[in-house]
Amino acid sequence: MEIDTIEEGFFYHIYNRGNNGENIFYEQENYYYFLKLFGKYILPVADVYAYCLLENYFHFLIRIKEENEIRITQLMYSTVNKPKIISASKQLSHFFNAYCQAINKKYARTGSLFEKPFERTRIEDENHLKQVIVDIHTKPFETGFSEDLKNYYWSSYQAIISNSFTKIKRTEVLDLFDDRTNFIFCHNQSKMVLN
Repeated sequence: MEIDTIEEGFFYHIYNRGNNGENIFYEQENYYYFLKLFGKYILPVADVYAYCLLENYFHFLIRIKEENEIRITQLMYSTVNKPKIISASKQLSHFFNAYCQAINKKYARTGSLFEKPFERTRIEDENHLKQVIVDIHTKPFETGFSEDLKNYYWSSYQAIISNSFTKIKRTEVLDLFDDRTNFIFCHNQSKMVLN
């Protein structure tokens, strides 16, 4: 189900590609910067469950926080006594604009970097949620960027199967699949179907 608004408490598959199918990442530092901006603009208003960045597009699975969760986050980091509640839609717009401006400046380009508007699909049930997680993680395999999901650096797959620190909702994702073993199994099954 595609919708125009972003509502609190719901999961969304957020994705977009470069304008005219062009690259949005030109070198390694662009990926790092994109994720840094994601942390700055999106993590205050949403939890991330999965992501994948490829040369000319990105996919995120996020859950928009409830207003009280956003307020708590803002109070923890704000220097203002009563900070204004920020909206997820505006934060997404700020995120994309900030990245576009940085890329345009660095590479002396002009115009839109992304196709507009960005795509968003609200996730309606747990099966859909699990399928989107698998679909996002198998994009590098599906598009020929990587044969081995755990070796593709610009995806949350590694973070979910590892024990290292992550801002991804690892426990919640693994619980959806019952455990790490089944999470890996479901991804491998999807790869077999794609072959």
